[in-house]
Amino acid sequence: MRKLLAVPLGLAGAGAATFGYASVIERNWFHLRRFEVPVLAPGTHPVKVLHISDAHLTPGRTRMIRWVRALDALEPDLVVNTGDSISHPDSIGPFLELLGPLLERPGVFVYGSNDMFSPVFKNPMRYIWRTSKKDYARRRRVADLPYRELGAALKSSGWLDLNNRMGRLKIAGLDVELAGIDDSHINRDRYDQIAGPVDPRADLTIGVTHSPEPRNLDRFAADGYKLLLAGHTHGGQVCVPFYGALATNCGIDRPRVKGLHRHADSWLHVSAGLGTSPMAPFRFCCPPEASLLTLTPRIS
Repeated sequence: MRKLLAVPLGLAGAGAATFGYASVIERNWFHLRRFEVPVLAPGTHPVKVLHISDAHLTPGRTRMIRWVRALDALEPDLVVNTGDSISHPDSIGPFLELLGPLLERPGVFVYGSNDMFSPVFKNPMRYIWRTSKKDYARRRRVADLPYRELGAALKSSGWLDLNNRMGRLKIAGLDVELAGIDDSHINRDRYDQIAGPVDPRADLTIGVTHSPEPRNLDRFAADGYKLLLAGHTHGGQVCVPFYGALATNCGIDRPRVKGLHRHADSWLHVSAGLGTSPMAPFRFCCPPEASLLTLTPRIS
């Protein structure tokens, strides 16, 4: 009898230990990733861009709040937030606390679906064969999170709202043209409102989106945006060693679920994000992250 019970008990113990690691340790094991991106004209001084995404913040995440606030010591020239910032109606104050001194730096943002819709339980296994996009089309149409108030707070700090909008900033002496779209995962993207070739006089052009859907990435690249920034994927959230992410929850291919890659003539950076849905509070082989992108001159 003991031998018969040994295997299932051992598997149960291993499963419990893995879940404990994924939900308690790795979920709070924040990493800073660093990349160099050659998108500037020859002879231009490097520019530092801090990319944050997918905090899914709920009140009480003090470790995340302290860690992100401390990133101000990196002295980024620009902060880009690619959405899914909150997951609770009382999270706007904590999210502003999380940004802290970063709000005094030039910044831009777009929304993600979870800035608008509160989290609900879903079977995480189904992401392997489908995305969650249909859940919103079928069941959820009225936003129940204060995303407008979130946007107003960020704009009052001087950050640019890039939800189906364009903007211009002076960053580290450079003329930077930016464009962004609202979340394509819930069909709020309106690329036609920002479509058209970039201004050739701009020193740097950046396209911003929450979900890295190839149809929109293709349009950003075709219009001449040289750096594309996205989040949404959580890097797969649960990854298998030597294989990688099991799912992307969008149209991007698995090898580009996170990190820096090429997309046509542009550079694409997809953040694996800072958090998770409160309904799926775990990460495995995919720690939470922010990224510091050092933009450097192109090699002519």
